Amino acid sequence: MAKAKILIADDDVTLRDMYKLRLEADDFEVLTTADGEETLSEIRKEKPDLILLDIMMPKINGLDVLAEIKKDPVLKNLPVIMLTALIQDVTKVKSLMSGADDYLMKSEVMPGEVIGKVNQVLDAAKKATKGTGRE
Repeated sequence: MAKAKILIADDDVTLRDMYKLRLEADDFEVLTTADGEETLSEIRKEKPDLILLDIMMPKINGLDVLAEIKKDPVLKNLPVIMLTALIQDVTKVKSLMSGADDYLMKSEVMPGEVIGKVNQVLDAAKKATKGTGRE
């Protein structure tokens, strides 16, 4: 069985590297990007199975990246978990209303919880595509 491919989009190199190591230890293939422009390019090129997406990034912010993903017919079903330092409820609501599968605040989750959420969202996405010919 092929490893699930996860894209971590975050401009914080320490956080990005920590999650990369943690996900690779859990047998995921991991790609990383540092800004919104690079993220969109990598998504279109690599077709990851799930994206961990920060909101505050250079060039194009995470909410705008999410909007681009959701309006693209090829990418719109791609699972996205917002992983951000922003704690305002309005940002969380906007993210979820825009199509994010979940919204995690960096200060409130441990890496193990993020991995659990990644597995949960990937499992839900697999179930959603069963019988659609996309499996």
